[in-house]
Amino acid sequence: MNYTRRTTLAGGFALAGLLVPVASMALGASAASLDSNGAAALQRLLAASPKARLFQQKAHAVLVFPRIIKAGFIVGAQSGDGVLFVHGRPEAYYNISAASYGLQAGGQAFSYVLFFMNDSALKYLRSSDGWSVGSGPSVVVIDKGKAMSNTSMTLTQDVYAFPFGQSGLMAGLGIEGSKITHIHPS
Repeated sequence: MNYTRRTTLAGGFALAGLLVPVASMALGASAASLDSNGAAALQRLLAASPKARLFQQKAHAVLVFPRIIKAGFIVGAQSGDGVLFVHGRPEAYYNISAASYGLQAGGQAFSYVLFFMNDSALKYLRSSDGWSVGSGPSVVVIDKGKAMSNTSMTLTQDVYAFPFGQSGLMAGLGIEGSKITHIHPS
């Protein structure tokens, strides 16, 4: 039985090792492509979630990951490139990536939008050499039910994250432990 567990773990780690470079190559996009795909993804979120407009109106900046790919079997990986919009204009580009371990199998693509609600959170993003979500500014993940309970009086956190547009078969869209790193696309 121990042999089977070790074999499964080794296979899972090998799969994750293969997934990260493949996802990075598939996601590596030009700045112009990230600009247009990021703007389109943000518009899809705003059309699907009117409450997201409240976050956009109050945000100092919006970081949009138009397509994050997540896959795994026991060991998983996710990766995607995004664009930071400040006052509606693209300012910088970032990659989000994470590895996970646990009961999981499958693959999924989804989008993420992070609303930076104050200057200190935005300054932290700009100045950090890779930001691990869960350290630094506080991040609140908003699902459809929770978004309905937010008003302008309750927007007190540093960053609000909206996952949306899921396709594929894999549970779990948490960004806790994800690393966000500044990139320079062509």
